Amino acid sequence: MPDPPVSTSQDQEDIASLEPPAPRRERWTKRVRHVLLGKPLHSSHMEHTLLPKFIALPVFASDAISSCAYATQEIILVLGAAGLMGQAGNLYQKFTLSVAASIIFLLVIVVTSYWQTIFAYPRGGGSYIVTSDNLGTRWGINWGLVAGASLLTDYILTVAVSIAAGVQNLSGIPFMEQHFHVAEFQVLYCLLCIGILTLANLRGLKESGALFATFTYGFVVMCLLMFVVVMVGPTMGWKPSLGNITATQNTFSIIPKEAVQLSGLALVALILRAFSSGCTAMTGVEAVCDGIPAFREPKSKNAAITLLMMGIILGTIFLGVSALAMHFNVVYYGETVVNGSTLEGAPAVIDQLSGAVFGKTGIWSIAYLITQFMTAGILVLAANTAFADYPRLSSFMARDRFLPKQFANVGDKLVFNNGIVILGMFAALLIVIFKGHVDNLIPLYAVGVFLAFTLSQSAMVVHWFVKKTEGWKRKAVINGIGAFATFVVLVTIIVEKFTHGAWAIIVLLFLLYAMFRKIHSHYVAVAHQLKIDPAQPVPKSMTNTVLVLIPTLHKGVLPALNYARSLSADCRAVHMETDPDDTPRLRERWEAYGQDTPLVILNSPYRSLVGPIMRYLDAVQVERKNHMVTVVVPEYVPTKWWHKLLHGNSGLLVRIALQSRRDVIVTSVRYYLSETEIPDESALEEEIQHISTAQLIMESEEKHDH
Repeated sequence: MPDPPVSTSQDQEDIASLEPPAPRRERWTKRVRHVLLGKPLHSSHMEHTLLPKFIALPVFASDAISSCAYATQEIILVLGAAGLMGQAGNLYQKFTLSVAASIIFLLVIVVTSYWQTIFAYPRGGGSYIVTSDNLGTRWGINWGLVAGASLLTDYILTVAVSIAAGVQNLSGIPFMEQHFHVAEFQVLYCLLCIGILTLANLRGLKESGALFATFTYGFVVMCLLMFVVVMVGPTMGWKPSLGNITATQNTFSIIPKEAVQLSGLALVALILRAFSSGCTAMTGVEAVCDGIPAFREPKSKNAAITLLMMGIILGTIFLGVSALAMHFNVVYYGETVVNGSTLEGAPAVIDQLSGAVFGKTGIWSIAYLITQFMTAGILVLAANTAFADYPRLSSFMARDRFLPKQFANVGDKLVFNNGIVILGMFAALLIVIFKGHVDNLIPLYAVGVFLAFTLSQSAMVVHWFVKKTEGWKRKAVINGIGAFATFVVLVTIIVEKFTHGAWAIIVLLFLLYAMFRKIHSHYVAVAHQLKIDPAQPVPKSMTNTVLVLIPTLHKGVLPALNYARSLSADCRAVHMETDPDDTPRLRERWEAYGQDTPLVILNSPYRSLVGPIMRYLDAVQVERKNHMVTVVVPEYVPTKWWHKLLHGNSGLLVRIALQSRRDVIVTSVRYYLSETEIPDESALEEEIQHISTAQLIMESEEKHDH
């Protein structure tokens, strides 16, 4: 048997050429849509090019590597605000480096754990999928939904934090602040970046490897260059530009700080709070596991190597930035009120370091500018990673009926439009609420990340115990250590940041979980009611009464009347009498043009259109059993959009009101007006006279016949 013919793009163009041209309004709307979102893509373009490791590293690791730009400064913010800088500078340096080293040790554990996840789930092992497969529902809790809620909130915060941090780094550049006032309009710039990313992703922007590689590798190179200059520069006569950070320290010295007892529980609590703030460096580690299908063969091996390289780069940059900050005694603080006046926050730590190493003026200031632009670029691109993962996760949850099914719909640019728009809206809302300040957003950040880490690693322990593959005991121990370590960090973050905003994330996770369950129960109930039962008897034949709503009699009503008569022999025309003076004329005209269809006049003394038809439907529907009523609403469509504003929308109101009626079908028959020249007044008068004469002749003939 020969294969069926395959439709080619040329065939589709030929078919499209046979279609009638679209109205002018539709063509204009389509043109604007193409300018904003680009031309639609054929489904055959769904497959994207697989990535080599060199390109996959910046694509999937930009989120994690970019967190080095703000993780160290969050540690410094906690320790410096407690007074360690002024009371005991050596403790300030010691604790900062100790906290950074602890986070790197945790990073090693997490990377090792996810290394195993990559080989266990070669098709992609995100926390939602891994947790749903292995933990499922235990103790009355669907742990996959908890992981899904955690990741969704994490992606929204990733966009807000990354964009805010990127704009913060731009505000430290002197000419950007002088000419563009970035700090003054920080919220506006953040919203602009979110809008650009949202629009770019709606246009079907795939993860451009060249763009990611430029900023990711550029950021890494500039950071490594700073470290090299500081280490070998003094032997070549280099001196740091400390003037770029001494002003920050002098300002910091006038800010009143709470006196703390640096011993006992107070000291432990302070260190734990700094540790929980610095754990933002761990965000984005699981992105490689989510993107395994995008790697070239062998996918798992290449993804694992990429994960390892990401961990090495992240640990090196994070420890190097922390050590360099302590070497220059860099301090950092947020916006503060001193003596009733608002004091602006310190520049970003990366800005202070690159300014001290390269100088903000002079011949080497170009290196400072490159560092800042590379930092801002990688932070913005890190937000784009969330724009890729959030819609994908939403589609998975919609497929499992835990989110509205619209999230699983693929747009004409082969992207999940609804997820992209929702992510952009919520991220913009966070920017507005927290005024685009990174320090205000960070306390909300790490709860969802480490909750997803903990659930994923716990699920992998169950996975090894169930599968019992070769070396499963060793693998279970590794994932068990990862689960325990991330759980301890999760508890620490919740305790230390509970009053700083972590409580809001916990409440949000509960609300999202309840919403997921409610949506799922609705879909289950709908599926149960729509399921066809083989034992169900064949429904009996049904009668149909067709009602045509007649506001008045004109040419646009006649096609609706013809359509209604074709549906059923029981066809009636229904008119709501809002002006009794017009009824006699309608009856006369109906006798001539009504095609023997009964005309029902419903009295409406209060000029209501919905009430009388509802009461009439009550009477019609009790006339017989197995009965359906079809309501036909005739409408005429003007040629221009603004013409609609000149006419009433009674047909739309009636359709909306009737949609809630059982066993009532509402259909609209449209009569399209054409663009014709308006006749002059004399011609219009002659036409009216002609119609009147024809009516008189018709009436005279009727009387003669009678």
